[in-house]
Amino acid sequence: MYPFLRLGWQLWRHRNDAPLAVTDTHESRHLCWPVDIDMWRELNNGRTLTLYDLGRLPMARRMGLMKVLRANGWAMVIAGASVRWRRRVHVFERLTMRSRGLCWDGRFLYSDQSLWKVDGECAGHALLRAAITGPDGVLPPARVLAAMGQDPASPPMPDWVAAWVAADATRPWPPMRDAD
Repeated sequence: MYPFLRLGWQLWRHRNDAPLAVTDTHESRHLCWPVDIDMWRELNNGRTLTLYDLGRLPMARRMGLMKVLRANGWAMVIAGASVRWRRRVHVFERLTMRSRGLCWDGRFLYSDQSLWKVDGECAGHALLRAAITGPDGVLPPARVLAAMGQDPASPPMPDWVAAWVAADATRPWPPMRDAD
């Protein structure tokens, strides 16, 4: 089940935080609850992606994106992700999440998020591609940034992000089905 109460808590917790520019970092604190673990008693890989929502949505609100989405009837959807897990997270461990926008191209906004353990080790990192959609489909990010009152010109795309974008473009879509 989606953690709506936890999302509400994060939105409430950060309601008075200072506004952010698109590439600023939003930091939030989280706890690995028993509902987050798998049969190995550690943070479930699927739940990790859900927890990243709990950092990304307050970040988007602090940037002014949520207000623009509501005002225009637009929505934000995740269109791709590359995730690395490097350290096990056990029940009741405290984590710090760092979320930031990186850049955008003609179709997508790119952000990264990371989970940090109390001892300073990075437990995981995600690179995400988001699209803003409206009644006519995907909107150009420059239009969205302009609506937010931000500079519509993207910062340079980091090489590691560009490499992921290029690699993902070679992936067949729709995926091939095996013969029955």
